[in-house]
Amino acid sequence: MTTLEAPRQAPFPAAETGRRGRLAAVRSWWLIAALLLGLLLTIVPFLWMVLGSLKTQQELVQQPPTWLPENATTSNYERLWNRLDLPRYFWNSTFIAVMITLANLLFCSMVGYALAKLRFVGRDKIFLLVLGTLLVPGAVMLVPLFVLMARLELVDSPWAVILPAAAGPLGVFLMRQFMLGIPDDLIEAARVDGAREFTIFWKIVLPLSAPALAALGIVTFLPAWNALLWPLVVLTSQDNYTLPVALAIFARGQFQADYGLLMAGSVALVVPVIIIFFLLQRQFTQSVTMTGIKG
Repeated sequence: MTTLEAPRQAPFPAAETGRRGRLAAVRSWWLIAALLLGLLLTIVPFLWMVLGSLKTQQELVQQPPTWLPENATTSNYERLWNRLDLPRYFWNSTFIAVMITLANLLFCSMVGYALAKLRFVGRDKIFLLVLGTLLVPGAVMLVPLFVLMARLELVDSPWAVILPAAAGPLGVFLMRQFMLGIPDDLIEAARVDGAREFTIFWKIVLPLSAPALAALGIVTFLPAWNALLWPLVVLTSQDNYTLPVALAIFARGQFQADYGLLMAGSVALVVPVIIIFFLLQRQFTQSVTMTGIKG
């Protein structure tokens, strides 16, 4: 008489299972600690700036420094509004940053579409040239750009800041990589139906590229809003100053900087960027997730 033998099971020993569980717990704790440290390094300077904007100049320079303001005051914001003509400089920064962002959204998406979906001679070489411009330091281009703006008689005008930044290589790269993921069959079907290339781009490709456009808008608006060096070089009259330029010039005293005014102005600079990021963070995350490195 034969008996059926139960299949042998080879479970992990209890000691080994416990050791693996402890190692996994240690790794998770190290990961949590690293993330908390990164969060702390990110938030602490921002909190110091906000709290510093509520301190007096004497408290800002005293030793040892204080974390919380002893006598909170809004005088720095009042001086920012009255001394710096904040509405004018805020409008100048907004106009320049918005125009640069819109120009990049249009031109970078057009170039990215051409490099991703159109076939023409030298396409890959042009893309490599675009990537090569990422290696050129911005300071190298200051003198040639200033000479060009002077020849065009655009010095001391907002367009001298807008035009050189109207299309960036990073935006072209981002849009090209995202548009490579759009199915070619969809575009070919539109061409068979008689749609022109610009119609395909405007009514099919752009709506599908909304996450990439949102990400491009964020990464373009931020440096355009915070730009200091080039606007400082090319804008010469107070009426055309942007907010970073006005802060850099008017917050300097005869013997020391006006740190309270700098702190309040920095808060005014950061708040719009934070609001825009929170409004577009979902599209930004989706774009980063969906954008692959394709040849």
